[in-house]
Amino acid sequence: MKINWKVRLKNPVFWVQIAAALFVPILAYFGLSWEDMTTWGAIAEVLKRAVQNPVVLLSAGVSVFNAVTDPTTCGICDSSRAMTYTTPSKDSEKV
Repeated sequence: MKINWKVRLKNPVFWVQIAAALFVPILAYFGLSWEDMTTWGAIAEVLKRAVQNPVVLLSAGVSVFNAVTDPTTCGICDSSRAMTYTTPSKDSEKV
């Protein structure tokens, strides 16, 4: 699995995707919303329950996998162009 991890780890969007990929399946499974997470104790309790539940772990794992893979390439590797980046590309076309 050739992924340019150095560049991905520098990209704040990647971290938001990973956080959402972990927390959204957990909140959905337990029927909670962001408003239910008002204390660190509540977050810790939900995470503890999530780690003990194989369905939640599998759902979160699939979500993280989806956030990591690049759907514009064949397989689960980054493109050869993306492998040459040293920082996240600021390349964007305006439509």
